Amino acid sequence: MSFQDVIINILEENRGLVILFFCLPASLIFDLFLNLNNKLQKLIFGRAESHDERVRNIQTKVQLYNKLPKENRKLLCTSRPNWLSLSTTFYQKSQCHKVDVNLFNILQLNEDSLTVRVEPMVTVGEITNYLIPKGYTLAVTLEIADATLGGLAMGTGMTTHSHKVGLYQENIESYEVVLGDGSFVRASRQENEDFYKCLPWSHGSLGFLVALTLKIVKVKPYIKMTYLPVKGQKNYCDIIRLLSGDSGSDYSVATYVEATVYNKNEAVIMTGDYSDYDKNLPINHLSAWYKPWFYKYVEQFLSKGKHTELIPLREYLLRHNRAIFWVVESMIPFGNHFIFRWLFGWLLPPKPAFLKFTTTPGIRAFTFTKQVFQDIVLPIRKLEEQIDKSTELFDTFPLLIYPCKIYNHGKSSGQIKSPKQEYLIDGTNYAMYNDLGIYGVPGYVRRKQPYNAVKAMRNMEEFTRQIGGFSFLYADIFMSRTEFEEMFDLSLYEVVRKKYKAEGNFPHLYDKVKPEIDVFAIGRHFDNK
Repeated sequence: MSFQDVIINILEENRGLVILFFCLPASLIFDLFLNLNNKLQKLIFGRAESHDERVRNIQTKVQLYNKLPKENRKLLCTSRPNWLSLSTTFYQKSQCHKVDVNLFNILQLNEDSLTVRVEPMVTVGEITNYLIPKGYTLAVTLEIADATLGGLAMGTGMTTHSHKVGLYQENIESYEVVLGDGSFVRASRQENEDFYKCLPWSHGSLGFLVALTLKIVKVKPYIKMTYLPVKGQKNYCDIIRLLSGDSGSDYSVATYVEATVYNKNEAVIMTGDYSDYDKNLPINHLSAWYKPWFYKYVEQFLSKGKHTELIPLREYLLRHNRAIFWVVESMIPFGNHFIFRWLFGWLLPPKPAFLKFTTTPGIRAFTFTKQVFQDIVLPIRKLEEQIDKSTELFDTFPLLIYPCKIYNHGKSSGQIKSPKQEYLIDGTNYAMYNDLGIYGVPGYVRRKQPYNAVKAMRNMEEFTRQIGGFSFLYADIFMSRTEFEEMFDLSLYEVVRKKYKAEGNFPHLYDKVKPEIDVFAIGRHFDNK
């Protein structure tokens, strides 16, 4: 065993202590500097009324790029560092022509139309702080505070309200984009509709997003949350389908629906509705640093039984932020212990940007084969098969389940294929799908058994294609380009790339989202061991 292997084994065996005594304090300092930098940026560029001026500046930079000799031009991308992105991949921006897009203001709240216009670098944390005191929230809100609204718009997003309103993209009224020739385009259902359809899931491969208008909903200060423990796989799957509205009935009256599956036989199903204060119900301030991690708190109801409580709205919306769902447990196995929470819980979560900033190519290649971090959207009628396949390939729990409407917008309506006819709910233009969130260290790795991470994920992707699902593209993909084009519909996308000046100016979607490391070589390496 080499010296490097010995060091890696020591770090792996003592990962929690390394994280506690180095990563968390360093992450805190890193976050303080990042916040200071953001405040300075806002002082310099921060006037909302200067938005048009800053967009013109971006246009000028792109126009100057177009004056370069063609043989000297690199493909365009933003100058935002890779480590600020929540994507697990490290796109090689050093090979691109980078353009500053310093746009992070909330521009306008329209209470009549129930919309909010924002610049793309506004975060989930910032927009919830802004909207909730005014009695609103986004129709679709991610649970991680550092996620940007522009990143979600060019990628995708889903929430526990998505069984009512669909994916994040269904709740975008309009996009404002600077194209590859420096011109400005607004895209909506009424204006440049083909472009509007392709911007979601484009991941910055069609232009520079400079503003977007999002739907908001009226809210109350609390979520009345009910936890329902269920035993038996068919039982909890049937209840999730019923509550999601997959039967086509109006049985589902809950505003929020989700489930956490703790093993193949047990799950806790959660339903929530907006509520005013109710003196007969306890209030759970679950975001307090000393409180149990949310999924651990939920797990207790498997033995305690059904429970109802009030949760302050913003704390509910960001309920998975402290433990990054359950990813922090793989970093700090003792992190949910009450002593750790009381003494060090205020240091959580480790800043995603810091974790990515400190990830070397060696660490990236190592962790790539030792963990799984995937969100996969699959037909909810295949829920039992999803869970069985995930257990077979990864053997890791909990699993996250969010029901979501996927609309049939017809052929060539964007990168997401229309649902198969067999999944459509009678009398509607949508099918009920669900996000299957698989996060953590596979059981095979924990038990130190032979494990080929590439083979497992390729198997999962094949299953996903077969039943008409699709992978979120912020996570690593393991598909060839041909397989990628089987999962996604790029027919309109390719037309739009040419029409809206992205061809030759921006990287192709597949090239933008594929891992920067050779996944197939890694897979062959494990096959030969």
